[in-house]
Parts: sequence; structure tokens; C-alpha cells
Amino acid sequence: MFHVSKEFAPPLGLIVPFFISGVFFYVLSCIALLFYTPHFSHLELSVAGWVHLFMVGYVMMIIFGAMAQLVPVVLETGHFSVDWYYIIFPVLLIGVIGLIAGFWLDPILLSFGGLLVLVAMVIFAVDVFLTIAKTQLATPTVKAIKLSNIFLLLGILSGFAMALALSGFWSVDIEDFVHAHVWAVVGGYVLMSVYGITLVLLPMFGLAHGFSEAPIRRAIPTLAAAVSLVYVGALFGWRFVEGLGIFAGFVSVAFYAQQISLIYKTRVRKELDIWYRSMLFGYASFAVAVAVGALGVLFGAQQVIYAAIWALFMFFAFLINGHLYKIIPFLVWFHRFSDLVGKQRVPMLHEMYPKKQALYQFWMSAVGAALVFLGLLFHSDALFKAGGSFMLVGAIFLATSVMWMIRYR
Repeated sequence: MFHVSKEFAPPLGLIVPFFISGVFFYVLSCIALLFYTPHFSHLELSVAGWVHLFMVGYVMMIIFGAMAQLVPVVLETGHFSVDWYYIIFPVLLIGVIGLIAGFWLDPILLSFGGLLVLVAMVIFAVDVFLTIAKTQLATPTVKAIKLSNIFLLLGILSGFAMALALSGFWSVDIEDFVHAHVWAVVGGYVLMSVYGITLVLLPMFGLAHGFSEAPIRRAIPTLAAAVSLVYVGALFGWRFVEGLGIFAGFVSVAFYAQQISLIYKTRVRKELDIWYRSMLFGYASFAVAVAVGALGVLFGAQQVIYAAIWALFMFFAFLINGHLYKIIPFLVWFHRFSDLVGKQRVPMLHEMYPKKQALYQFWMSAVGAALVFLGLLFHSDALFKAGGSFMLVGAIFLATSVMWMIRYR
């Protein structure tokens, strides 16, 4: 178990806005899903708007909030400047709103929203790098955090270049830049962060120990090489190099799957709680995304690739939502009740989340995710819309659960 000191831990009031706004954007993305059909192109601005709403507004907003707490835990030192997060949050929030408005309403807003997102992410990355400079640790998680933030900067720079192009201020090959941007952000930052964070959180919450870290030590550099090859290959039009990068990406995922298997086999906690259910469905989605994605790339089937990307997004969603039921109760307990230990009765962590609401959220979201996947795969409007409806109900249960946990007294 990792030692957490109040000397290093940021205030609860700093972290909570990231989680609340992230969940709000998740609910909004589920509402927006109802206005789409499975017949689309990834180059459509409205589709890019939904993807950024989900990935930047929801996924990255919550990752940033989680990192505010996890970076000191992983690095065993305080932030270089935790106060910077008070700047990061409003700048990122306004930037996300500007981005979405640009994609959905007026492209001229893309460059302004993109600039704010760029500023927020640069501040975040600088704090991470300066915090890493304070520690001598060289664990796989620290390496993953370093690499992920390098790719974050590359991803946001390529994204900002596209925002300028779409706003009419510059000219680039949008499709090539899309490939580079997606791989840098989704693979280089989000997936690399998942590699590092799960090596901390899965053993912590599953009580796993004594497992080998050899697979993740192979997975991290392989993913870094994969993203680098695709990024360079896409920007310069070198398709063979890009193809090598895609292949390396699948190899990295195989190493990561081996690592997860080792953690799973050595876990002590076997309780089928909301966290465990979410991990099972999330990693099942990841396996589906890899398998279906490989088929889509092999046969050049765009619709199959879209279905695989949806499964990958659901992997992120179930990993994030499942961990919220662990992280938020712990943060609330740590900041509100830890000083009372030995003086009066304090609540147990499992008492600090609404179990029925969490279960409803899980099943509604799981059914919805599966139906949207099938709707994309088979071009079925009915399945797609039904899935979106289930996803929305699950998102509402998630939002009410998060507020219940945050307000727990």
C-alpha cells in the first residue's frame, strides 16, 4: 500500500471540480449521442466535437483531477506547485467549451478553445516534469508518466495546428494530422497513463502483490515506439512507417494484457463489488477493441474500426467510472475523517458509496455500451439509439452517485 501524507496531498476542494465537471461532460456526451446515427465519417466536424467532448471534457478532465492526487503518491513527493491546478481547471474548462462550440457551431472558435486547452495542458505537463525532477524513483509508473506527458504535448500541438487550419489561419493535411493527433493523445497520453496508473491502482484496490513487472516494462517502451512511428509516419506521409507503428501498438497491448493477467492471478480481494465489475467489463471491452480493431485494419473495414474505437472508449469509461467509486470515498475519508481515527467511530470506505445506484449505473452503462457497439458494427439505427438511451440513464446514475459520495458526512 502506498503512503499518503497530508503534507503532499492537495486539498479536496481542488480535486472535486475536475471530477464534477468531468462527469457533467460525460452526461452531456451521452445526451449528444442520441443525436447521431451509426452512419458517419470521422472527418465530420460534428463527430470530432463529440469525440473531444468525451475524450477531453470527460476522460482527460478526470485524469487531470486524479493525477493531482496520484502524482504525489507515486513520486512520494509534493507537487512542484499544486496551486497551478487552480489555474489549470478554469482554463481547461473554458477551453473544452470553446472547442465543442467550435466543432458544433462556428469553426472560428476552434483556435481560441484549442489555445486555452494547449495552455492548460502545458501548465499541467510542466508541473508534472518539475515534480518528477524532485524524485529519484525510476519505477515503470514514473517512466509512463514522463512519456505520457511528452506525447500529451505533441498531441495538443498537432491538435492546435488542425484547429488553426479549420479556423482558416493555416493550411495542413487534416487527415494525416488526425492520425498523428489521435495516436499521440489516445495512445501516447491516455493509454500510456492507463499503463502507469493501473500498475498502482489495480494492485492497491485488488490487494495483489508478488507479481512480476516484466510485461509492463516491455509494454511501455513498445507503446512509446509505436506512437512515435505513427506520429512521424502520419505527418510525413510515410505509410510503411505508420504501419510499423500500428503493429508495434498491438504488440504493446499484448504485453499489457499479460501484465493485467499476472495482477489478476495474484489478487487477494475477490469481492464482486462495483469496482471489480467495472474492471471486468472494461478489460473485456479492451479485448474486444483490440480484436475487432485488428480485423478492421487488416481488411480495411472503416465501420469495424469505428466499432473498435467505441469499445476502446468504453474501456476508458468503465476504468474511470469504476475507480471513481474507490477514489472519491478514499479522498473524502482522508480529508474529512482520517483525523478522527481513534477518537470516534469513522465510516468504512465501502459504506461511502451508494451501492444500489452504482449497480444500476453499471448495468445500464454496460447494456448501452454493448448496444451502441452492435449498432456501429451492423449500421443499425435502432440498436445505436437504444444503446445511447441506456448510456444516458447510466450516466445520470453516475452523476447522482458522485454527488452523493462528495457530500458524504
